[in-house]
Parts: sequence; C-alpha cells; structure tokens
Amino acid sequence: MQILTKYEREKIEFYLRLKWGPREIGRHLKRDHGVVSREIYRNSKNGKYVAADAQKRADFKARRTNKRKLETNETLHDWVEKKLKSGWSPELIAGRLKEQPPPELKGASVSHEQIYEYIYEGEGRWDGWWHYLHRARPKRRQRRSRKQQIKTLIKERISIHNRPRTIDQRKRFGDWESDLALFKKQKAGLSVQYERKAMLTRIHRVQNKSAEENEQAIRKSRDTLPEYLFKSLTFDNGTENVCHTNLGIETFFCDPFSAWQKGGVENTIGIIRRYLPRDTDLSMITDEDITRVQETINNRPRKKLNFLTPNEVIAKELNLPSGALNS
Repeated sequence: MQILTKYEREKIEFYLRLKWGPREIGRHLKRDHGVVSREIYRNSKNGKYVAADAQKRADFKARRTNKRKLETNETLHDWVEKKLKSGWSPELIAGRLKEQPPPELKGASVSHEQIYEYIYEGEGRWDGWWHYLHRARPKRRQRRSRKQQIKTLIKERISIHNRPRTIDQRKRFGDWESDLALFKKQKAGLSVQYERKAMLTRIHRVQNKSAEENEQAIRKSRDTLPEYLFKSLTFDNGTENVCHTNLGIETFFCDPFSAWQKGGVENTIGIIRRYLPRDTDLSMITDEDITRVQETINNRPRKKLNFLTPNEVIAKELNLPSGALNS
C-alpha cells in the first residue's frame, strides 16, 4: 500500500481547489491515480478534502500496531465496502467470502465480527460505514421488543402450534409468511410475503390496511409462481388478515404479541426499511421501484441457503437458467 506524505496531501488539497481530477493530480505527484482517488474518497467529508484532517488520520493509523485485516488488505477492504453498500449484512459478506469467494480474494477470510469491529471501533468509524448497515445505528445495541398490538378476533383461526412440522422444519417449498410494512402518516403500505425454504420475497403496494387490499396483494404474489409453490401462509393477528379463508390454502396464526414466530418476514421488512425507511412517501415511489427493492433482496446470498441467493434456489427448483427468474 503506497503511503502519501503530508506535503503530497497538501498538494492534493491545493489541486482540488483548482478543480483538477485525480489523474492530473497523480501525474504531477508522480503517483498512480488510483492512490490519489482512494485518498480523496476516504478522507473527504461533506465533499471537501482537508489535508490536515487526512494527515491526522494517517498519523493515527501509523501509531497503531494491531492492524485489522480490513486495514492491511486493500482488495478485501474495497470488496467488503462494496457489498455493504449493496445492502449485504456483515454475516452475509463473511459467509459468501468463505463459500464462494471472488477470484481476487481466493484464500482470504474475514469474520462478521471482524467487520462489525472495523465498522464501530476501527477505520470504518471515520468512513461512516455504520450508515450501510440495515439499522444504520452509530452504536451496536440489543434489540428491543416491538410494541404490542390490540388482539383481533379472527374466524376459523388455526394456531401456529397446530402447524405441521414439515413447515416448521422448512422441508418443502411453498410455505409462506405474510405481514404489512407500514409508513408514517399515510394509509398506503406494502404487503410482504416471504417463502420459508427458498427465503424468497414478494412485495406489493396496498392502498390501505384493509383485509381486501391485503388479500389482493397476496393473490398478486401467488400469480408470480406455479400454484404448487403456495401451500400455506402464516400471519399475525392483524385485522388485515381476516379474509384468510378466501385464499384457498392452509393458514396459520401466531400467538398474540408474538410476531417473532414469523421471524422470516419480520427480518425481511427490516431489510426493506434500508431502501424504504418508515418516513418514505409511497406516493413518490413507483411499482418499478418496489420491484427493484424486491429483487435486490432476492439477490442477496443467505447463510441458510449456503450463501446462495433466493432467486438462485427457486430458479433451480423450477429448472430455470440462473438469473432467469423474474417477479
């Protein structure tokens, strides 16, 4: 890794004020333009590069003797950063690197804890890498319980405790979980379905929280796949689920105030929040935007799938070429 001097950093700041690009600066400093680009990218704050601040950071790094992998392996650093920006979690990144590494990182390894440590205690603090995490929290903290909901009486409700073990053990395709993702100060929301074995996601807009709107959204999700891939649905006890008997498939319900019993769809909604935060104005979001979010999630590798993606798994089940599955 090429180390820049204090004088070179001051010249970079000066040349940037003259509106020079990295290639031109590199030629004058007799440095590779990639070194200059990385220096500007990593040490600019709010679009401004300050040589004094960049030098302080360099001095801090030089004093440290216990270097982390992401500080000594530049290729690994950049690959991890790229995947974080794409919405991958540290666990997914570490798993994918272990099971299906890119050619340039064959033999390299990094654990998800090392990535978190780098984000919260290492150089990642300076770069604001915590912004790339799903929850975007500046500090790690434990989960808190969700707000309790009002219990709803649902006719012909079958408890999750009566659900076949085949569903619990994820032994077959076609068993789904469903929930609504709601947004601040608006009636519209998103109906989200999650398939337990392939971990596949379907997302459709609903104009309100009514059972009729949610039923239509679920039917749209069913229409995207062969009939045999929709065998059952597990819900919570919200009023949007009272029309469950109209769907013509097995339905099951979590215990009151126990949304964790359908943790797959709950986690998926958490991922959706990265792209569509709770304060998003859905009237400004197109159906194409929603589909892009859906497919971004479906193209994330999953640990339970041996770091394959849901789309790869379901395409294999349907005997389709890789990448051929569309919503």
